[in-house]
Amino acid sequence: MVSSLSSPLLLIIFVACAAAIWVAGVKLSDATDVLSQRLRLGEAMGGVILLAIATNLPELAITVSAAAAHQTDVAVGNILGGIALQTVVLVALDAAGVRPRAPLTYLAASLALLLEGALVVALLLVVIMSTQMPGDLVIARTTPGALLIAVLWLVGLMLVRKAGKGLPWHEDGNAPDSQAKARGHSEISKESEATRRGLGTARVATVFAIAALVTLVAGVFIERSGEELFGRWGMSGVLFGATVLAAATALPELSTGLTSTRLGDYKLAVSDIFGGNAFLPVLFLVATIVSGSAVLPQAHHTDIYLTGLGGVLTLVYMTGLVFRPRRQFLRMGPDSVTALLIYAAGIAGLAFVPN
Repeated sequence: MVSSLSSPLLLIIFVACAAAIWVAGVKLSDATDVLSQRLRLGEAMGGVILLAIATNLPELAITVSAAAAHQTDVAVGNILGGIALQTVVLVALDAAGVRPRAPLTYLAASLALLLEGALVVALLLVVIMSTQMPGDLVIARTTPGALLIAVLWLVGLMLVRKAGKGLPWHEDGNAPDSQAKARGHSEISKESEATRRGLGTARVATVFAIAALVTLVAGVFIERSGEELFGRWGMSGVLFGATVLAAATALPELSTGLTSTRLGDYKLAVSDIFGGNAFLPVLFLVATIVSGSAVLPQAHHTDIYLTGLGGVLTLVYMTGLVFRPRRQFLRMGPDSVTALLIYAAGIAGLAFVPN
């Protein structure tokens, strides 16, 4: 049905779905923060899982849609390319969202964020290891690699939440001269604003449900229309998933991050990016269950390449959180400039990677 549509109409559908994801993503993020505070999920595992799923609903919809159609290259490319591009969202937050003028990693530095970044790198390493497993090792519609990723994510979440409650370090692992208010204060501000406006919990939950539905539907249509349109323009499924599709589905993270940085909650902004990136590999378990086949062993060289790119970009920002640079270039810290250059070179290098 999609293949019968004209290219201009496909472009309109793609842009309209991207706009819907942006608007719904903003509502979804705000509703998630309010519900987390009112249902007291902020300090529990439920709040972290709810936020990770909410901000990655477009990727979830695209993964399910592509896996059901047995288009594993789009699903894998979107997940791994999404991790690399969502890390680059930190570049935009650094350039546009930091007040006063200082690098994002200088204001957000903490040991808890380093632990979150380490979790992302660990999950990406397991992804690479899982690509080397036999393709016929499928038990109860899942594979050991995909299951291990989900278990490692849950264990990592427990460690991260424990670190968020305090570490046996000076100032609980928070760097001196970082953001003045505690991490997560923007969530409290959003809840207070919702209370002032008289928004009840039921109404906020309804907004969350509607925004989630819009995001899911838009995610399916943006994948179908975009793959057909950019395929006509000569773009491969891997390149499309790693760039155009990943950029469209990263809009909720961008809007959420800008809101957090403008409220001075720099640690939460970085944490949301790392947390979302840690959740994305869990979607390989979803793709495996839906498709009934081992997804990761079918990964191409380009998929493994994108996995490495995502890991390198994460390490760049982890280094920035350790050294806390003070200088800025074009309103960005040196880590953001480095990440942007590495990402540009990495995407250009995709053309030289054999499928």
